[in-house]
Amino acid sequence: MSAAPSIRLEDLTVGYGDTPVVKDLNIEFPGGKLSMIVGGSGCGKSTVLKHILGLHPAMGGRILMGGHVLSELTDKQAHCMRQRTGVLFQDGALLGSLRLKDNVALPLREHTRLKESEIMRIVQDRLEMVGLGHALDLFPNELSGGMRKRAGLARALVMDPQVLFCDEPTSGLDPVLSAELDQLLLEMMCHFDMTMVVVTHDLASMRGLADFVVILGEHRCLYQGTIEELETTTDPYLRRFLDRKAEERDAPRLTMPPIDPAMMRIDCSEALGAKITIRKDDRCSK
Repeated sequence: MSAAPSIRLEDLTVGYGDTPVVKDLNIEFPGGKLSMIVGGSGCGKSTVLKHILGLHPAMGGRILMGGHVLSELTDKQAHCMRQRTGVLFQDGALLGSLRLKDNVALPLREHTRLKESEIMRIVQDRLEMVGLGHALDLFPNELSGGMRKRAGLARALVMDPQVLFCDEPTSGLDPVLSAELDQLLLEMMCHFDMTMVVVTHDLASMRGLADFVVILGEHRCLYQGTIEELETTTDPYLRRFLDRKAEERDAPRLTMPPIDPAMMRIDCSEALGAKITIRKDDRCSK
């Protein structure tokens, strides 16, 4: 049985100011499992994550981690909870003025009494784990996007967290790098007893990684459960999402009128010839 904590949302409503983004969430992310929060752009995935991390206060309800109500923690308890939590930010969030080894070492220097030699040993180990053992002395601007993601993961793991949050880990990566990062997250789950919550819109990652899936949309939770149960759904919205189908429209979206050439500041007709803009009357064939 896993010793990693579960995360429970009870009647949780989150948003900004007086505007709720997602309402009345009752979800339990199982301890020791890899859970994914999925949904369309703007549905509140990252907003929920920010509230779990305590970056914003909830508008209603409460969040429990390992049985502790996060809003009721003392300062010391909250500090200790953060020490046991790792975060992989969407863009890596590395400090540009620090070399890679110092970015990864930062939590150890902040929270431990370890000697510098021991810190560097741990840093080397974590960077080797994500395939960046050769890049200790590089600055973030000398790394590719995929390398920055992996470096962010190394830093998130440097304190041996019980809980790891990942915000859009494959965003901006090509299919090969996305698959490599997915494989790396799977290896983390195999080697460490941790609870992992991943925010994503990547259906391939969801199908390949998730033990537990939450789908947000229409300001609420539309689904929570296993991927196997999700694949059998007949809900119209969920089916469109899973099958990557756009909602059918009765009217065309593109209705742009051509710009009158006389309104251009520079007349390009003499340099390039007259610009001929054609708007087709017939709809495009499906």
